[in-house]
Amino acid sequence: MEPLEIIDRYYKKNSKAYNILVTHSQLVTKKALWIARRHPELNPDTEFIEEAGMLHDIGIIKTHAPDLGCFGELPYLCHGYLGREMLEAEGLNDHALVCERHTGVGITAEEVVKNKLPLPERDFVPESVEEQIICFADKFFSKSKDLKKEKSLTEIRNSMGRFGQRNIDRFDEWCELFL
Repeated sequence: MEPLEIIDRYYKKNSKAYNILVTHSQLVTKKALWIARRHPELNPDTEFIEEAGMLHDIGIIKTHAPDLGCFGELPYLCHGYLGREMLEAEGLNDHALVCERHTGVGITAEEVVKNKLPLPERDFVPESVEEQIICFADKFFSKSKDLKKEKSLTEIRNSMGRFGQRNIDRFDEWCELFL
């Protein structure tokens, strides 16, 4: 399976959205593979990480994020479950779960209801070690600012703080596990 072939089905090559998605995904994938290779004791599937890392944000094209060159109708927060739908249509069910579960450090069904989020009422929390590694690696790179600049742990924690202590705690757990 070649992730760029799948991306090419949904994105116009060399468009703003394509360039942002591919650059961001390459950086996240590289970071995720670096983490996976440092932790053979976790037995991560590096081939899967390489594929799913490249595809984790494919759903942004269906959201309204003009700064990213995306002109869909749904809020950006929906990109995870939209990506899941896209990859399930491609027959990539495990990869699809990475799309759905990578936002923040994961979003619980309780948080969806409590915060009236525009998401289906279910858990969006990474479960497998591969999902967790990709989700964690994703926190180090932005799509809206300097694409290639890796965020510091302090910058990530400060950003996570807007969403509550649970998010900071989960991120810190991953720091202990993966760094």
